[in-house]
Amino acid sequence: MSTLTSPPRAGARAWLGLSVLALATLLLAVDNTVLVLALPHLAADLRPSAVELLWITDAYGFMIAGFMITMGSLGDRIGRRRLLLIGSAAFGVASALAAYSVTTEMLIAARVLLGVAGAMLGPSALALVTTLFTDARQRAMAIGVFTACFMGGAALGPVIGGMLLETFWWGSVFLMGVPVMALVLAVGAVLPEERVREPGRIDLVSVLMSLATVLPVVYGLKELAKDPARPVAYLVLAAGVAVGIAFVRRQRRLTHPLLDLSLFAERSFTAALSVLLLTMLTQGGLYLFVGQYLQLVESLTPMAAGLWMAIPATALVAGSLMAPALARRYRPASVVGLGLAGSAAGFALVVAGDGFATLLAGLTIGFLGTAPVGALGLGLIVGAAPARQAGSASALAESGGELGVALGIALFGSVGTAVYASRTTSPQAGDSLSDAVTAAATMPADVAGPLLAQARAAFTGSLATVAGLSAAIALGLAVVSFALLRHLRPIGHEPGGDDLG
Repeated sequence: MSTLTSPPRAGARAWLGLSVLALATLLLAVDNTVLVLALPHLAADLRPSAVELLWITDAYGFMIAGFMITMGSLGDRIGRRRLLLIGSAAFGVASALAAYSVTTEMLIAARVLLGVAGAMLGPSALALVTTLFTDARQRAMAIGVFTACFMGGAALGPVIGGMLLETFWWGSVFLMGVPVMALVLAVGAVLPEERVREPGRIDLVSVLMSLATVLPVVYGLKELAKDPARPVAYLVLAAGVAVGIAFVRRQRRLTHPLLDLSLFAERSFTAALSVLLLTMLTQGGLYLFVGQYLQLVESLTPMAAGLWMAIPATALVAGSLMAPALARRYRPASVVGLGLAGSAAGFALVVAGDGFATLLAGLTIGFLGTAPVGALGLGLIVGAAPARQAGSASALAESGGELGVALGIALFGSVGTAVYASRTTSPQAGDSLSDAVTAAATMPADVAGPLLAQARAAFTGSLATVAGLSAAIALGLAVVSFALLRHLRPIGHEPGGDDLG
């Protein structure tokens, strides 16, 4: 390999920058799930209505998903470091506002601001990682660390929330964002600045259209997961898709589009983004069912369930760190494809097995196998885009992950509900296991026992069905990865080099 053309290797300053970006990413992911255990406490204090409680829960994710593409493009224009620091300051202020909210309206507003600030941080952080690390092998490892923080943070949210609530009030789950963002602002000077030269003005109509696409789609998917029979969910989803089609047409006509569709002309970019979205679909759907299974079938407390679910999350983190090292010797198609094939075997174990231990083992194997998709997929997505579009490519990668989770919850939630309904005969079983548990609490023991036994068996059948679908999707994605990514060489390998191993 020629040393004349090799990019410079990153030094201590770049790794310090990565540690700050990874910490911010970890906080963003934790903040998405940390409310799981805090909701009863804040509900008792602020007394929100059912609709307001949904807004408290969902506003953060909605705003991140809705503004991701806009903020990715904005970072390319005004500077990714500048946008990251603005977002960090806004996130710290919003965290304090949320922690000390005295009304429901104040908390909802703080959650909205947190989401918008989070959308500034996510794409900027990932784009800056690619700027800090120009050496392909170092970049792969850095993105692996970044991905490990993103993947592990979501699973750690309930665990961290439970630990804080043991000693402090519900606002403490938000307040931890203040020192983290203060550190990002203090160390931000080590991060490089990069922006597009002559980027053109941001098209405000495109911004509104992107919001009118993403927000209805995410909202419609969430509503379908709660009740697949609601017509309004389909109408909202259709409206979002219709605006999305108009958004794409507008981008093709603009000289300086908000989203450059030429990115999709690169096969590696499109393939990696599609595999990432569908892999996150399986993860989102399985998390939905496993969390309920541990609490409603195995009768674990939320804290205990969160700790057990940390085991497959740890496998995700470990796999994210191992994947870049493997991809130095073997082609990314092999690492991703074989990982997904192993993931399919793990999910199949959930289907074939019986009991808590088998479920946990299968889920751990399955999540370990999906880890290379995130660790290598993000690098492939951002690496396939020109440097001037790193922010937009990062936004698409993270939006794909968000949309994949929402899609998985909606689709698998609908499938699981249908399977549950087909396996229960008692009207008291309701539409879900939680309905049956609620109904059984008001019944005599001799009536409640058989009802719960039937409902739990039906739900276990739903979980097995969802795991089977996940196994089939993972196996299909393994084939797709081998087919569409096979032209990519091991990371850092150049034609004529001797480092294939």
